[in-house]
Amino acid sequence: MKERSAGAIVIGGGPSGMAAASSCREGGIGEVLLVEREGALGGILSQCIHPGFGVLELKEDLTGPEFAERLERQVHDLGVQVLLDSYTNRLSYEKGQGISIWCISPRGLEVLKAPCLIYSAGCRERHAFEAGIVGDRPSGVLTAGTAQSLMDLHGLLPGKEIVVVGSGDVGLIMSRRFAIEGAHVKAVVEILPYSGGLTRNIAQCLEDFEIPLLLSHAVLEIRGKGRVESVVISKVDEMQVPISGTEREMKCDTVVIAAGLVPEVGLLERASVRIDPATGGPVVNEFLETSLSGVFACGNVLVVNDLVDHAVEQGRLCAKSVKSFFDGSLQRPTTWKKATPGKDIRYVVPHLFSGERDNIFYTRVRSPRGRCGLLLRELSKEVRLIGAKPSEMIRLNLKKDLLSQVKDDLTFEVHD
Repeated sequence: MKERSAGAIVIGGGPSGMAAASSCREGGIGEVLLVEREGALGGILSQCIHPGFGVLELKEDLTGPEFAERLERQVHDLGVQVLLDSYTNRLSYEKGQGISIWCISPRGLEVLKAPCLIYSAGCRERHAFEAGIVGDRPSGVLTAGTAQSLMDLHGLLPGKEIVVVGSGDVGLIMSRRFAIEGAHVKAVVEILPYSGGLTRNIAQCLEDFEIPLLLSHAVLEIRGKGRVESVVISKVDEMQVPISGTEREMKCDTVVIAAGLVPEVGLLERASVRIDPATGGPVVNEFLETSLSGVFACGNVLVVNDLVDHAVEQGRLCAKSVKSFFDGSLQRPTTWKKATPGKDIRYVVPHLFSGERDNIFYTRVRSPRGRCGLLLRELSKEVRLIGAKPSEMIRLNLKKDLLSQVKDDLTFEVHD
């Protein structure tokens, strides 16, 4: 077993991890190790051939691979040490000793050591059973990410008669992709009474291609011997319970699950890092530092982002915190103030703040709203919104002269 020391370790070579690693080097951190379990950097960007990336970060509208190439170029130009095909299965922390990571790769078992760690391992997709779908287990059932990989990286169309489960942006974009390649998308099935995707994607991906969107519906069962033959679809009530008598069978040869993402927090959980059940990611303070000293989190493992530019922003914020960690300016208060989700708010990240510096907060509403106000109750301050949807992250930059007025908690809530 070999040991290797560095100034900082970054786990995850997607957009937030690449941004964090390159920004650490720009901040003067010595050796930075970027650990990626796949054989190349880029994460999900590599298979997202549609545009819409880099608009905030680079002021350009790029495809996923183009944006990934720009970020990877920064990584290599700044001298980040990249470890590919490397799987991390253990994280430990000792006061005064820093972070140790057990890393398995073709090089063998290595223990990587550093004073601090940026964790940017991203998400995994929910599978059919997590979406409550039972029945047979034939071929032709796959997640949206797997379908995207088959098409965009390997040139393989996964099916001809497709039912998509979930109307988030991934499900919408993949439905359009299937249609462009000549497949027949029979329906996009959504259990909620509204789509989880952006309004423009509903128009451009479904309406423009005449793909039916079945709201307040659920796929209950998959049927097929060898290959998918059909699914059973039912209407659901306001409690998402199937309504008896509304079941119908829909013929298809492929079922694509686009039912949401789950942060990859296994490594953090095994190290007893505190997890927020609302986001599925770690609880963090204003430095994006977890409950484990010197361990920071960014990107989709922290909170699922609808814009990759926000994930990149979080990676750069982590790097800034690491620099402060090294130069001694990362001063934690004796008692943290809490950012608390109130009426119709799912979560607020970061969870803890000091009131001594500016902060960017990320939040989402629970249900769609028209014109509404985001109220910061303890400050009696309201931010007016032209509309709010669960699919659209609300990003709020609050100045320290405002945050310093908070005594204990700052409650975020929505009202008409």
